[in-house]
Amino acid sequence: MKLSKSQIHLSVQSVPELRFDDQRLTSFSGCVLLQELFRRLKLLKRLQECFEHRSERLMVGFPTITLIMIMHLMLGFRRLRDIERYRDDPVVLRALGLRRMPNVSTVCRSLCRMDRSSVENVRSLSREYVVSRVAAERLARVTLDFDGSVISTSRFAEGTAVGYNNKRKGERSYYPLLCTVAQTGQVLDVFHRAGNVHDSHKAVEFMKGCIEAVRSRLPGVILESRKDAAFFSEKMVDFLDSQGVQFTISVPFERFAELKPLIESRRRWKRLDSVWDYFESDWAPKCWQSRYRFLFLRHRVKKQSKEPVQLELFTPHEEGYEFKVIVTNKKGKAKSILLFHNGRATQENLFSELKSHCSMDYVPTRRLSANQLYFLSAVFAHNLYRELQMTTRKVDRQTTPKRAALWIFEEAASIRHKLIQRAGRLTRPHGRLRLTLSGNDITRKEMMHYLEGLAQSA
Repeated sequence: MKLSKSQIHLSVQSVPELRFDDQRLTSFSGCVLLQELFRRLKLLKRLQECFEHRSERLMVGFPTITLIMIMHLMLGFRRLRDIERYRDDPVVLRALGLRRMPNVSTVCRSLCRMDRSSVENVRSLSREYVVSRVAAERLARVTLDFDGSVISTSRFAEGTAVGYNNKRKGERSYYPLLCTVAQTGQVLDVFHRAGNVHDSHKAVEFMKGCIEAVRSRLPGVILESRKDAAFFSEKMVDFLDSQGVQFTISVPFERFAELKPLIESRRRWKRLDSVWDYFESDWAPKCWQSRYRFLFLRHRVKKQSKEPVQLELFTPHEEGYEFKVIVTNKKGKAKSILLFHNGRATQENLFSELKSHCSMDYVPTRRLSANQLYFLSAVFAHNLYRELQMTTRKVDRQTTPKRAALWIFEEAASIRHKLIQRAGRLTRPHGRLRLTLSGNDITRKEMMHYLEGLAQSA
């Protein structure tokens, strides 16, 4: 059917009169999904157990404040004062189990009264949910990746320090160490640190806790781990090998000057594919007592290196190639080890999503415990969005050489824009509660898919 221009275009001259009435309208109809997810996980009850040692009788307790923080970040807000934007939303209040939202000042005071034991309990609960998901999938192989991420702040906050920060030099920061599970794309655990420490600071103790947490639920599981050059040390590789963890770690050229002539004098390289070549050597740092497998790799690049000239003192240089060295205890072929090690780049995407969509990079208060709880709430928000998708969908792929996540996940922002931030009206015809949304067919199908999937999993 052919339409005329007048049937398509509309001449708009005036702005409609605005009225603001309490008509039980909501901007977050999709919170019914979060309400069902919280109920299925018994999240509020589990949070209450985290604060059993606190004897204060508060109108709004610490478990509810923590749940508000998780919801706040899942809705896409950042600053605490933005609670005022949805304090009267009826669907958000129902998902939180509240009749009235506490004031922003009440939330801030409660956050600042958090103690170390409470934060550690919430951290343990977050880890338990992720381990339970891994155990439910009965994975034969679990890949744990470890790396740090800088959380900067332009003001003073307890526990921050001025450290290495190539983007915001001179600012105080935290430098937490995170453990992520490659198969589920979730954050298993977090070790909060000041910003002036090295990547490997107290990393062995943290890794041991993560390994024990997974093995306690999956005793026979094969554990793997990938790390960058900041974690390269004899203490680290001996620890991972003694724990039975299959690992790969990048070797830093700057710390071992003998690597440069060793690579540049090499004439015979074995070909892996059209891009990569390699050779193996019995080289090891002179101070090491142990011997491990070292892979020397090079790959062809199309563009000339633009790095500063000074780096050529340490890094091998040959026109058209870039080099890397990996230490490992894996027994497979060189190509499979290279693909496995390169797969750790997905962790950077995960950190990016945590900061962009769950506000992990925001420091809301001056108190250390409050900031730690906010950080854990961001981790919870990310993990719960992943849990929502894993609960309602089957795996999309099997284990890949790069250990990509078993599900093809949508980002938190995508789910938030498509489903959570939907306008609706809450009514009660004939005494039965009803949430009415617009009649968009795609939204209806996707919303019902998630609700039915959550109901079946329960």
